[in-house]
Amino acid sequence: MKRREALQRSLVASAGLAAVAATMPSARAQGNAASTLDRIKQTKELRVAALTGEEPYFHKDIVSNAWSGACIAMSNDIASNFGAKVVEVESTYANSVLDLQSGKVDIAFALNPTPARALAIDFTTPILVHSFTVIGRKGLPPVNSWEDINKPSARVAVDLGTSHEIIARRYLPKATITGFKVRDQALLAIMSGRADYVVVLTVLAINALKKNPELGSLSIPKPELTMPANMGVRIEADGRWRDFLSVWADYNRSLGTMRQWMLDALAQAGIKPGDIPPQVHF
Repeated sequence: MKRREALQRSLVASAGLAAVAATMPSARAQGNAASTLDRIKQTKELRVAALTGEEPYFHKDIVSNAWSGACIAMSNDIASNFGAKVVEVESTYANSVLDLQSGKVDIAFALNPTPARALAIDFTTPILVHSFTVIGRKGLPPVNSWEDINKPSARVAVDLGTSHEIIARRYLPKATITGFKVRDQALLAIMSGRADYVVVLTVLAINALKKNPELGSLSIPKPELTMPANMGVRIEADGRWRDFLSVWADYNRSLGTMRQWMLDALAQAGIKPGDIPPQVHF
């Protein structure tokens, strides 16, 4: 009787181990399937956070709803490595971080890496580096240094929660700074006389001035302050997607392809290479 009970216990234990072993490959397969890189390979879709009104990165045609712009060109090139198609998911800069975390998108372009964002998402190497500029209201003299407008009489507009606001509060602590919900509102503040200056990154500034030359004039104050624009991805234990995109970004920057995509997108807005300040590096 004791021998039979021992045999039964042994058989049950062996069956249990076999069941666990049988589930291990499945668990590994599920883990691999959950990674962004494997999902793109399987579905043949690259989901991109597309931002309305963010030229030259993104442009949405109001008639056809077709997307274009530098980041769409980049997306198409990335997708071609997997035989995939690009699926644009309309978003905003703020929401694109949430969209990455929730798995709605696979990539978010033109994000400035900050310590706070790095706690929420992962970043690739930069796609470009550009400078912080000041758009001064029409009729005002050029801004040669940040100290020129670091005084209470200088009314500075920024869009809240952005790198523009961080730089303004860091280098213009004595200025009268007003925050606006979106960048267009900050630019409108110059036109309406509620502000004298707007702090904004160069690529965005030259595009805004091309659309509306009446805004004012562009200055790149000293010291020159630069910030990279990177691609954001979801934080994953499997870092192959992030690593691939970093290699892709470095490769295309070194070939000058990244610069050409940016120039092509700027050209659509009528901006020529000579209109771009030399401090802007693609």
